[in-house]
Amino acid sequence: MAEPALSIRGLTKVYGNGFQALKGIDLDVAQGDFYALLGPNGAGKSTTLGVVCSLVQKTDGKVSIFGIDIDTDFARAKYHLGVVPQEFNFNQFEKVIDIILAQAGYYGMPRREALPRAEQLLRDLGLWDKRNGSARMLSGGMKRRLMIARALMHRPRLLILDEPTAGVDIELRRNMWEYMRYINEVEGTTIILTTHYLEEAESLCRHVGIINHGRIVRDTSVRDLLAELNTETFLFDLAHPVEQAPHVEGFEVRQVDEAQLSVMVHRGQRLNDVFEALGEQGIEVMSMRNRANRLEEMFVSMVEEGQDATDQDTEVRG
Repeated sequence: MAEPALSIRGLTKVYGNGFQALKGIDLDVAQGDFYALLGPNGAGKSTTLGVVCSLVQKTDGKVSIFGIDIDTDFARAKYHLGVVPQEFNFNQFEKVIDIILAQAGYYGMPRREALPRAEQLLRDLGLWDKRNGSARMLSGGMKRRLMIARALMHRPRLLILDEPTAGVDIELRRNMWEYMRYINEVEGTTIILTTHYLEEAESLCRHVGIINHGRIVRDTSVRDLLAELNTETFLFDLAHPVEQAPHVEGFEVRQVDEAQLSVMVHRGQRLNDVFEALGEQGIEVMSMRNRANRLEEMFVSMVEEGQDATDQDTEVRG
């Protein structure tokens, strides 16, 4: 069996003030996976990734990248690792092309190999026309794409994306999604993604880990996680506007706008009952679709459960 792209065992981090940020993280990310690491602010996501990237010193535990222990041979492990941080961390007065080529030099890539690689990445990410301009002239979305290009310059086998589309407009975000799918599915790059856009995780990722209060509270496939939902929400587009949400016995119906309703359907209930009830009230449905972001419901529920468990543990220890 192939070594995981990332393996974490018993990872703990205690800061000098006694705060325990990580409480025994165990996590495996398979080679070729597209993995989402989710959690509320302060849950431990950034600390975990900081340890992986050797930016945060762990208290205990073991981390390996493609079987290489980062404690004993980080120089070799980091060659397989590309990182796109949340914050812009390049010299914004440098030329775009120089930022990319400097990354190649850092990893010992010969210039004859670096130049075509830089051109390929900048073209793929829509930055080739900006190559001779300074990075400070780029928009926020372009700067994020520049960081992705820089992280991919040395062809890492594992790419960590920390909030890569934060603050990016919807159209650009979708374009970046397509590129991330491409490097994962076609080039075989393993990707670990942190995001606050849960639709992003549902759309892109095959597996998800949910971290809360320094612990992994769930590690499973997105498909299995969504299958556990007891409810689904459907959007009904109506032929004619309605003044208010109609009453449908046994169902929660809300008005999204004058010609659209959302209907919550619990496991075991029949959608046909909704259609029949609406028809009896003279309401014609033109089309229906699932609400896309079901993962958000599951995520919020699990975080709330984790908070309840922590509160109970605090009461017992108190």
